[in-house]
Formats: sequence, structure tokens, C-alpha cells
Amino acid sequence: MKYALIGCGRISPNHITAAMANNFEIAAVCDVLPENMERILELVPEEQRAQVKRYTDYRQMLAEVSPDLAAIATESGRHAAIALDCIDAGCNIIVEKPIALSLADADEIIARSRQKGVKVCACHQNRFNRSVQYIRKAVENGRLGRLLHGTAHIRWNRGQSYYTQAPWRGTWEQDGGALMNQCIHNIDLLRWMMGGQVEEVFAYTDNLIHPFIEAEDLGVALVRFAGGSYGIIEGTTNVYPRNLEETLYLFGSEGTVKAGGKSVNIIEEWQLADGLDDAEQVKATYHENPPSVYGFGHTPLYADVADAIANDRQPYVTAEDGRAALELVLAIYLSASTGKPVKLPLQNCATLDFTGRFN
Repeated sequence: MKYALIGCGRISPNHITAAMANNFEIAAVCDVLPENMERILELVPEEQRAQVKRYTDYRQMLAEVSPDLAAIATESGRHAAIALDCIDAGCNIIVEKPIALSLADADEIIARSRQKGVKVCACHQNRFNRSVQYIRKAVENGRLGRLLHGTAHIRWNRGQSYYTQAPWRGTWEQDGGALMNQCIHNIDLLRWMMGGQVEEVFAYTDNLIHPFIEAEDLGVALVRFAGGSYGIIEGTTNVYPRNLEETLYLFGSEGTVKAGGKSVNIIEEWQLADGLDDAEQVKATYHENPPSVYGFGHTPLYADVADAIANDRQPYVTAEDGRAALELVLAIYLSASTGKPVKLPLQNCATLDFTGRFN
């Protein structure tokens, strides 16, 4: 598998490490800053490093290297344009979250990838957490009974230095706020676990202590899912003095489950009426402690994409899944900006629609 990485910033070590763990050929890296490429290539064994081509123009890289698979890990506002160029070049892609910043761009990625026969994976790697996989299996097997409601809490901290480091963060043109950047992984998990189809959203967002960014640092939302279940989303980057937790609760008629830890990688509550497994053993078994909030999910996600390419099937996390997570965040933004409930599906919406929201 000839592999290329486009964007060598904060999340890139997880991508390059996952590619190596799956024995991909690291053919090229691309970044507008050469020093970023050299920094990430320190993770590659020295005997292989010299063989990796460096580019500051990803289009040139696509033309000259023709990778089988490229990961897009640039600033969020560039994901869609780069993805479409990769698709047109016949290159399969893994796109960091969010897949795009507008539904129109997400729809174009989906349509064009189908036309070209290219695989697109939205990089929601927390779906591959061992804890999340175990919970998902229980949900799919109906062990929680009727799902009544679920909650997603992302209680993190981001200070001014985080935004100074990369000025695109927190802007409507290139990012969005806490919900789009930090919280979309858990928002994706909540939507996925609760059946996927959202009917209506009512929300508030605000910028309370981050006057140096354009978008929100707090969002709270009520979600009504198809079938009569509900969701609660609470996301913030205001928690003092550091990241506190990321948790996912599921409440069913026959079960209560909680996943927590740095990136929902620990099962902290497991009470199921069927008694098929021991709660303490489940909690001890599904208890990972990753070094960062990014968790361990990139490596199995990469393995799945490689298998999807080899066997001509859709990845476990599709472009459509990425669009659905994007749509839910945009619906929250729309409800908060209008003060009204928003029904889904949305016809079209983009982060740029909320320019000036907190001026």
C-alpha cells in the first residue's frame, strides 16, 4: 500500500504511526512548512526516511507519486478541496474530522467518490476503541433493550496558546468552535449509538472566555432521534485548569452503560439486565489509558481502510458517516443562532453561515 500524508501538524504522528503499524509504504509527506515534514519523519526508521519524498504542493505529490491511499490532516477548512483533488486523481483517502465545513462540500465528496470508485474514510477513530466496540456490539445485539436516551460530555480545556499556535483554529472559515473541533468525535459516537437518524435539535452556544476566537467555546444541545429516543450534548473548552473528561452514557430499558477516560476508552459503568457478563470483569478488561485524547484508534482504522480497498467494500466509517456528524454540529449551530428548534435533514449549511455570530 503506497501511502502519503498531507498535513504534518498536531495529529499527524498518529497517522504516520498507524501507517507504519500496518506496514504501508510511506511514499511521501506534504506540508507547506518543510520543518513539519522533517519533524514527523523522525518517527520513520532512519533506513526508510531517505526514501520518503517531501512536497509542499500536494497536487504535485499526487501527480508524481500516485499513492494508493492518502491521509488528509491539514486545517479543517482545506479538507474538502484536498479530498476532491485526491478523488479526481484516483487516490483513496482518510479524511481527518470534520470531513468538510459545509454540507455541499461533503455531498460533493460522496458523489464524486462514488463516480470514481474511490474509498473515503472519515477519521472518527474513537469508533475503534475497544471499549466502544464492546458497547456497540451490545447495542447491536439489543442487550440494552429500548434505547431511551444518551449523553455526550466533552469537558476540556484549550487556552490562548493553542489558538496562537495555529491561527486557523476557532475561525468560521477554517474550523468552527469547540463542537466542530474538539467535540465532534463524541457527537459522532452518540449519534451512531442512538441509531443514527436525528429528527430535531435545540441548542445554545456561546463564547464565554475565548474572545480571541470567532466561534463557540461552549455548546449544549437537546437531540431527538427517530424512534422517540433523546440525546444531550455538552461540549466545552472552558474547563479549569486542564482536560477533565470525555464521557458517553447510554440509558436503555434493560441496561445502563458509561464510557469515559481521556477519549471514551474506559468502560466505567456496565449494568445489563441479561447478566451475560460480569460487570467488574468488563470494566477491568475494557480499560485503556492512551497517552493523549487521540486514543489508540488510528491503527485499527487504517487496517480497516486497507482491507476495504483490498476487498472493494466500504470502510467501517464512511464519508456518509462523516457527513452525518458534520450535519449534527451544523444543526446545533443553526438552532443556537436562530433560537429555534431545527429539523433534520438540513438542505445546506456551512460554518461560514455563522460568521460574526459572537461579535
